[in-house]
Amino acid sequence: MSDSTNKNNSSNSVGSSRNNDAFSWPVRVYYEDTDTGGVVFYANYLKFFERARTEWLRALGFSQQALVESSGLIFVVKSTTVDYFAPARLDDELKLTVVVEQFRNASMAFVQEAWRLQGTEQTLLARGQIKIACVNAANFRLQAIPEEMLARLKGNL
Repeated sequence: MSDSTNKNNSSNSVGSSRNNDAFSWPVRVYYEDTDTGGVVFYANYLKFFERARTEWLRALGFSQQALVESSGLIFVVKSTTVDYFAPARLDDELKLTVVVEQFRNASMAFVQEAWRLQGTEQTLLARGQIKIACVNAANFRLQAIPEEMLARLKGNL
């Protein structure tokens, strides 16, 4: 389990980082995120990853609410897998990363990680692979991702 607590001294600021192609978003672990032992409940990592993807999209200039209002499109999770390496605990400062692994006409695949920040050290806590689909909000049928969004995605990769 030596690489399960992968530590390094590089730090990413909030936002897009060209050196590792990751968008990062900070999260503080609150009491509501933990079990009675003060450890983050495993399913909450999916919530953290969702928030980071939402903020990644916002950083590209797109609001999910505006997308549904203007074009009737929403993003839904198609599949997830998460590997857990170390626990996050109450009051930990986390960095969540978002990397687009693949995008197609109506779907995207992401690799997301949760890192605990302690001074200059970072410990990898969890890594997820998340696939999302773009669908029509009225009937949940696949719809193409808007061209403007695809163009910005291609420009950021």
